[in-house]
Parts: sequence; C-alpha cells; structure tokens
Amino acid sequence: MTLKKIGYLSVIGAALLGPMQAYACASCGCTLSSDWENLGFSSSSGFKIDLRYDYLNQNQLRSGTGTISGAAASQIVNSNGNQEVEKYTRNNYVTAAIDYSTNPNWGVNVQIPYIDRNHSTLGTNSDGITPGSGGGSYNSSTSNIGDIKIIGRYQGFTEQHNLGILLGLKLPTGDHSLMGVSTDPSSPGPAPIDRGLQPGTGTTDAILGVYYLNALNKDWGYFSQAIVQKALDYNNQYKPGDGLNLNLGLRYMGFDDITPQLQMNARFVEHDKGANADTISTGGTLVYLSPGLSVRINKELKLYSYVQLPIYQDVNGVQLAPRWTASVGLNYAF
Repeated sequence: MTLKKIGYLSVIGAALLGPMQAYACASCGCTLSSDWENLGFSSSSGFKIDLRYDYLNQNQLRSGTGTISGAAASQIVNSNGNQEVEKYTRNNYVTAAIDYSTNPNWGVNVQIPYIDRNHSTLGTNSDGITPGSGGGSYNSSTSNIGDIKIIGRYQGFTEQHNLGILLGLKLPTGDHSLMGVSTDPSSPGPAPIDRGLQPGTGTTDAILGVYYLNALNKDWGYFSQAIVQKALDYNNQYKPGDGLNLNLGLRYMGFDDITPQLQMNARFVEHDKGANADTISTGGTLVYLSPGLSVRINKELKLYSYVQLPIYQDVNGVQLAPRWTASVGLNYAF
C-alpha cells in the first residue's frame, strides 16, 4: 500500500494525463504535461505519436507532511489494525500515446502504459526492520500493460483554439489479480499484491478536464490545466480514490530549437474505498516543481525531458514517496 493512489500520480501522462495514472500511487508524482503540443494545445490537424519513459523510486516513508522511520511507523495502531511498513516501490513506466486531430477543433488521444514495478513490504507485524509472523509481508515484481485511457477534446471556443475541454475514460485493461512471493516466516508461498500496486484498478474511470494557454509576449507563453478522474464503479470491493490534478506551465520560446519549460503540478486524491482497499494510508495532497525542456530535432520530431521535485507532500497515513522523479520522451508529428 504505497501512496497508492494519488493516482498513478505520477507522475503523470504522456499526452493528456500522465502515465501517473498509469501511476497507481499517491506519491508517485503529479500529472505532468510533458509537452504542450502533446497535450493537444495546438490547432494543427493530423497524427502525433508520443513515447515516454518515467522513473519513480519510492524509497522514503512519510506520514502527513514529514518523514517517519520504519520503527516509528510499526508502532502505529489504526482502526483496522497495525500500520503496514513498506520498504520500497521502484516504478518504471513506458507510455505510448497516439493523438489524432480531425480538424483544429476536435481531437482524440489514446494512451497505453506499460508498468514495470518492484515492491517490498514488511507487513503489519514488523519492528520496522524485519518482517514479523502473520503480518502479510511479501516481495513482488510485475511487468504488465496498465489501464488504457481514451480522451477526446474540443477546443473550438475561441479563434485561437487556446481554450479546450477534455472528456474521456480510463478502461480496466490492466491486470489487478497478480501475486507476489511471501516473506512472512509463518506463511510461505504466493501472496496477493495490494490492489493499489496492481497494474490496473479493475474500474472504469471518467476523466473530465479543461485547459487554457496564451502568450505573455513574443518569447514567453503559459498554460493552465485542471483534470478530474473518478472511478464509476467498484471491482471486487475496491474503488480508487477520486483525484484532481492542477497544472501550471511557463515556457520560453526565444531560442530556435530549444524550449525551456517550468511547471507546477498539484494533485489532490481521496482515500481508496472498499473492503479490499487500504482506506487509511492512501490519498493526500502533493505539489511538485518540474523544470524541463524540449528540443526540436526536425520539423516532425521533438525530444523532451523533465525532473519533478516535491515542494509539498501531505499524505494520509504512512506511505512511500519518491525524493524526485524523471521523465524523458519523444514526440513525432505526421
């Protein structure tokens, strides 16, 4: 149960939402708008293909707005029993996105995430250093397709096509029944992976957003974006918490082929719900500062890279969080 559900925040989607959602964990980072044209902030028609890699190493235990030691976390008793103490969650995400604009007003974006995740937990009966009997400790290593997103957009409200709305679905395509390997001395063998750490949630989620961009002058431009994601159903007594992403971006366009950018990404996520959910140590509020740049190789191809640095983290319960996240990608326009 690793900050499992401010998402997948993380960090993040390749085109309109971050793979963050591919991100299945609260502290994985915030939805990063990797490149403005990837986001559909463009009046051009045709196809774009985006391929993005995100790295998130959740290796820091946090509670509320501060850090907490494993030993201290193991002494916490919640309403549902002893606090689980996790060791780490290492995430690698590769997200392929295909974007098509029929005309300057309408477009659709399809995102297909591939998630490679290694996780280790000491369970609920540990001393914060070693697992204890009967605590459900386990290790897991999974590499699977996650939940696919299909998002449509309309940006015909202004002549500049700089104000738009997003409407889409996250589909239950990712597996949510994978198993790990128990490290519980009293219960060896296969062990179920927490629902918030599965490649998929098993739920269909509605996605609704709005965005606006404009120029400050000939060299500087900015954008703002708000996106809500809400699960429409439960799956096997599990429902991920509702999430809200807020993104602000500033870019400098005074160079020919290099565009420095700076974003502030905030994510607010509620607790997960259901008998098979961690209803205590999920959800929270995250704010990240994300410097990056894009480099135009030629008319069709651009490369981009970002680093996300947490400037505020307030997590519910005890959760694992990254100290930083990194993203690199390429975008090709036909």
